[in-house]
Amino acid sequence: MTLTTKDRLIRAAAELLEEGGREALSTRAVSAAAGVQAPTLYRTFGDKDGLLDAVATYGFKNYLEGKHALWQTVDPVSDLRRGWDLHVEFGLRRPAFYMLMYGEPRVREARQEADAILRRIIERIAEAGRLRVPVEQAAQLVHATGMGVILSFLASPPEQRDPGLFIAAREHVIAAITTDTADHVSDIPSRAIALKAALEKEPGTVLTPAERAMLAEWLDRLAR
Repeated sequence: MTLTTKDRLIRAAAELLEEGGREALSTRAVSAAAGVQAPTLYRTFGDKDGLLDAVATYGFKNYLEGKHALWQTVDPVSDLRRGWDLHVEFGLRRPAFYMLMYGEPRVREARQEADAILRRIIERIAEAGRLRVPVEQAAQLVHATGMGVILSFLASPPEQRDPGLFIAAREHVIAAITTDTADHVSDIPSRAIALKAALEKEPGTVLTPAERAMLAEWLDRLAR
């Protein structure tokens, strides 16, 4: 398949990023690696920020391919662990990409799909009656903890890096947001969260919009 000029520039930039880090992404180096003149790069992306956004989007595309390849099991908590491990594996295998994707406020739209996958797993935990906290809070906590521990690991000197930190952080956050299957039956907050998740999944009920809003407020109060 013949690559477009834009694709050649993005792939050239991606290779330079992985080989030499962010510092290797000069417009001159990317243009030379793609076999084009510098004005072509500026016409394609507008400026260097436009190029970096395109490279970050390319990184998310690769990351999401792995996410979509994960099959769904009957245990959403197990699926959350597998999703966490895949996220960590990507960050450690492609650190320069990860820093560009998550270390800077870039390509929010590309990040939204990854966030939506995480949220869906959290919603399934809620539907199973095993979530201690509201869905949005749980998703934010998992995301912030996972991103924070990877960025902290990458920023640390190699001799101070502890790979066991990822498992410890994973189990800590899972314990904070989920209940054990044996305990959740009498857990009113978990029941409230599960009911709200079920109602959001099946909006076609006999309740009016105003009644649904009121019920959601009550369920959020019980969840807290």
